[in-house]
Amino acid sequence: MRKRSWITLLIIIAVVILTTIILYQRSSQSVEESLAKCIGENSELYPQLGCSACKLQEEMFGENYKFLTVTDCFYEREICAEKEIRYTPTWIINGKKYVGVQNIEKLKELTGC
Repeated sequence: MRKRSWITLLIIIAVVILTTIILYQRSSQSVEESLAKCIGENSELYPQLGCSACKLQEEMFGENYKFLTVTDCFYEREICAEKEIRYTPTWIINGKKYVGVQNIEKLKELTGC
């Protein structure tokens, strides 16, 4: 019985440590302001309120998300329908659509930033 208790305790400690590391990495990965501005000037982002993938994309930019060119498809349905946005998040870069969460390196490459 004691051996199982120790194993359970070690597993709990490991989960807490891993969770802390993951949360720290997410919070420290915010994009620099100049890069966010460059991406925002060279792309359009179409998220939607209530979309968990969209929230993840927003978290990647942290406080610099405000520099992106964003049209929320929940509130701007007509614009999204005109642009034929069927899934969110969708990025439009150089006239081409990229559906789903895009990592920062890919966005840098696509926008030339």
